[in-house]
Amino acid sequence: MTDALAAFLRTRFAEEQEKARFASGTVTQDPERFGVAPEDAAAHARFSVAAAEAKVVLLEDTVVPYLDAGGAAGRTAEYQLRLLAAPYVEHNDYPHGQPGSHA
Repeated sequence: MTDALAAFLRTRFAEEQEKARFASGTVTQDPERFGVAPEDAAAHARFSVAAAEAKVVLLEDTVVPYLDAGGAAGRTAEYQLRLLAAPYVEHNDYPHGQPGSHA
């Protein structure tokens, strides 16, 4: 299941990055429309994009490379993967025990 779950998270995180970039661009172009100061809009935009990008880096650099590792490293990576996926457990595409993937 770990392969399917990693692929699922890649898709969700890519969607989050796209949404953060779009929302950031929209708010920073016309912050008054949203009732925020231009400097606050810019700061929030940077934060939103950075947070979305950090999830991708965490997944790709510190979780996925260790999923097939044996022992404690592999167990820790799988645990981290499941923690990253926890907010999405009710998502329609969540891979609940799909056959043909790692358990």
